[in-house]
Amino acid sequence: MKKFTQLTGHAAPLPVANIDTDQIIPKQFLSTVERTGLSRGLFFDMRFQADGSPNPDFVLNQPAYQGARILIAGPNFGCGSSREHAPWALLDYGIECVISASFADIFFNNCFKNGVLPLVLDPAVVDDLMAQANGQNAKFDIDLARQTLTSPAGHVYHFEIDPGRKKALLEGLDEIGQSLVQQHQISDYEHKRKLMTPWLG
Repeated sequence: MKKFTQLTGHAAPLPVANIDTDQIIPKQFLSTVERTGLSRGLFFDMRFQADGSPNPDFVLNQPAYQGARILIAGPNFGCGSSREHAPWALLDYGIECVISASFADIFFNNCFKNGVLPLVLDPAVVDDLMAQANGQNAKFDIDLARQTLTSPAGHVYHFEIDPGRKKALLEGLDEIGQSLVQQHQISDYEHKRKLMTPWLG
């Protein structure tokens, strides 16, 4: 998993509440377990029209938001089914952080497991950030170590994050990686267990 330390980039505002995981990545794109290539399906029904052409009204199709690395979304983002493909699709598209007033629990947890930073901020702050994400070279800066977000206007906001999850993101460790860090202790335990209970094999 890629380390998340600092992120500076444009933000795309998506002021829609209750965007569920089927809207983030529709079911027809779930047949793969590969984490690449899913960007095509990200917000598919929103990004594309019935004839397959890009929807010019959708924020990510607008020139001002091309290459956005941050998404500022409405509340309860990521609700619905528990598909891990949702953060995979965001990351494959290039979005490394989602800011919202609230997230669905499973999506929130899946983000941390895959290197996407979900930031929970006060609704008034989220509204202010959306207003500042005006697409005119408005850059946001996120410093995970300091737990700060600096807006284009220069306002600095502090955000809370679980220390364990923060450490995992900073070090680029998913759950398997975190286990492998403890490989020495795991091996010691297994050796002692075999000595104490040889009948278990």
